[in-house]
Amino acid sequence: MNPISPENIHDKYAPYWAIALVVLAGMGLATVWIDLGAFWKGYVLDMAGPAWNYILFRGLFTSYTNNAWTRFFTPKRTLIIFLLVCFCIETMQLFNVYDATFDTWDLLAYVSILVPLFLIDLKLNVKG
Repeated sequence: MNPISPENIHDKYAPYWAIALVVLAGMGLATVWIDLGAFWKGYVLDMAGPAWNYILFRGLFTSYTNNAWTRFFTPKRTLIIFLLVCFCIETMQLFNVYDATFDTWDLLAYVSILVPLFLIDLKLNVKG
C-alpha cells in the first residue's frame, strides 16, 4: 500500500479525530450537567454538537472504510447538510414552530467549530 494513500492518511489521523470527538461530545453533554454561566448554557452545545456529529458522520474517528455511507458523506456534502439542518432549526425557532428561543448568535456558534473541522478534513482528504 502506498504510504501516502487516502487509507494511510485517514488511519494516521483517526486517533486525533477520536480525541476531538470525545472532547466535543463531552463538552456538549456537560452543558446539561454543569452550569458555567450563560455562554456555556447558551452556545457551547451549539458549537460542539454539529462539530462532533461531523466527525461521527464522516467516520473520521475510525479506520478507513469505503462504502456507500462514506462515499455519500463527503466533506463538502456533510458540511452543506449540517449547515442546512442547523439553519433550519434556527428558522423554525424564529417562526415559533416549537418552544425555543431564536438567537442570531446561534448561527455563528454553529459554524465556529464546524467550519474549521471541515477545512482540516478537506486538507487531509486527498480525494476532496
